[in-house]
Amino acid sequence: MNPVNLFPSRRLAYLFGFVVCASLMGYALYLQYVEMLEPCPMCWFQRIALVFLGVVFLVGAVLNPGRSGARMLAWASLVTGGSGVVLAARHLYIQSLPADQLPSCGMGISYMLETLPFLDVFARALKGSVECNKIDLILGLPIPAWNLLFFLAAVIAAFLLINHRAHKA
Repeated sequence: MNPVNLFPSRRLAYLFGFVVCASLMGYALYLQYVEMLEPCPMCWFQRIALVFLGVVFLVGAVLNPGRSGARMLAWASLVTGGSGVVLAARHLYIQSLPADQLPSCGMGISYMLETLPFLDVFARALKGSVECNKIDLILGLPIPAWNLLFFLAAVIAAFLLINHRAHKA
């Protein structure tokens, strides 16, 4: 049985994807504001990818597309979720480096956004900093690893939804 066929319609599957994205964003905000885990610049960009992926799923839930619309949404999820995969993989790579191989101390994301052009902010974030090397484990895995797994699963699910068949009543 196709795992996407657990849902009676594409609309509910897209709605589920949106709810998961919103829940993950809520958890990220909980970690930041309640647990006081300050996100590094790489985390911020992964959050942006997550929000855009959530928007793709929300569009699918609202529009309830046919097969061609589901195909377009799958490609949009590949762009947004694929960006998240690349960012999370880069973050995991940075976390695997010894601290002495990273730039000493990066500027905060707020300061960078106020003083630098966006592409410079993005380039600096991708280089990493000591802040990006901090590893916080959740259920034994670093946060970027969970992000990577989710982004991969979301993109795969979006492509499976192209051929989704509703349950027969």
